[in-house]
Amino acid sequence: MTNYCKYLPVNQDDEAWGLTVLNTGFTHIPRSTVYPSKDHPSKYYFTWKNGRVLHEYQIIYITQGSGIFESEHCKLTQVQEGTIILLFPNERHRYKPDSDTGWHEYWIGIKGQIMENFILNKFFSVQKPILNIGLKDALFNLFTEIINITKSEKPGYQPLIAGASVHLLGIIHAELKKASFQDGNNIQVIMDKARFLMRDHMNQHITPEEIAEELKVGYSWFRKAFKQYTGMAPNQYLIQLKIQQSKELLLVPENSIKSVAYRLNFESVTYFSKLFKMKTGLTPVNYRNIGLKKYD
Repeated sequence: MTNYCKYLPVNQDDEAWGLTVLNTGFTHIPRSTVYPSKDHPSKYYFTWKNGRVLHEYQIIYITQGSGIFESEHCKLTQVQEGTIILLFPNERHRYKPDSDTGWHEYWIGIKGQIMENFILNKFFSVQKPILNIGLKDALFNLFTEIINITKSEKPGYQPLIAGASVHLLGIIHAELKKASFQDGNNIQVIMDKARFLMRDHMNQHITPEEIAEELKVGYSWFRKAFKQYTGMAPNQYLIQLKIQQSKELLLVPENSIKSVAYRLNFESVTYFSKLFKMKTGLTPVNYRNIGLKKYD
């Protein structure tokens, strides 16, 4: 493939979207090649000796070959194929492929409040810029989709590729979450079954302790693993399922508030109403009235 690189204009509407893509491209670096090449744009050019500081985020995907990376917050680290390199604004860094292998790199440069929120909420960290994701078709396809869209720059393309970039970051985060479990496949089977049991018994009385017993695992381990896997404790997850189901039931005029509370096995109508308002900001009656008016 012919190397490709494009630097993109950004207007105020694009910035208001919350995320903008500043540049994108791919480079296939053969073995024993000077990196980066002399025709690299001066704004982004760097040498291994001096490194570089950017004022944007970059997401780099190494799909073939190997190399090394180093930054202010990350010691010299080996980079293999299937690695995501995250570059952070105002962070001096340097990287290069091994002369024996070269490498293939795909990248996008981004900025905006959406990315800042991801960092603020610690989804990604400057202390961990090297992410061993592996070779994933979904990631490769998103990089190539973003690149292809930039070739024509049709109206509205910036929000389109910004959305694809958020999707890309979501996949990276999900892969990191899965990799955080030592026995990922076994954990996934247990968590999938736990969530199935919660949905299947939503209208009955079932406790997280009973679910752990059904799965033949200790409750303390189950509670910790479930929260790490889903981001919610088992009891909160079950409540969220019931609230979502109650929203659907409340929009059926024949269902009374009492019948919905009873059907979802809440201990009382009062408790259901209080919990529903806490989770949605509306009482069940108000939610129903607003919802039904939309369909009048």
